[in-house]
Amino acid sequence: QVQLVESGGGSVQAGGSLRLSCAASGRTFETYTMGWFRQAPGKEREFVAHINTGIGRTNYADSVKDRFTISRDNAKNTVYLQMNSLKPEDTAVYYCAARGGIFIGRPRPADYGYWGQGTQVTVSL
Repeated sequence: QVQLVESGGGSVQAGGSLRLSCAASGRTFETYTMGWFRQAPGKEREFVAHINTGIGRTNYADSVKDRFTISRDNAKNTVYLQMNSLKPEDTAVYYCAARGGIFIGRPRPADYGYWGQGTQVTVSL
């Protein structure tokens, strides 16, 4: 079992930056692949980025590639999402997620078993 708590959301103007954090409970954080998803009003939850266990291979949605960076600090049981050059279409509730083991490919929400409560990100013009 792992519990996830996100922080760092807020309101920012287009072109600005935010850093989301997700703190995980438990002693085996390093064995989990960690992901970020987001859900805008009236839309399905979508994949944003993930970072695997082990060597920490990353994968990004095309819409955020080269703007967002996912990273993890296993000593602090924390995963981060650095978001730069934010756009209004990035507005959503952002969720941290965890799953055991390595994941290869583009994950769906159903591929993750543990979720945080979400944090709101609002980007205005």
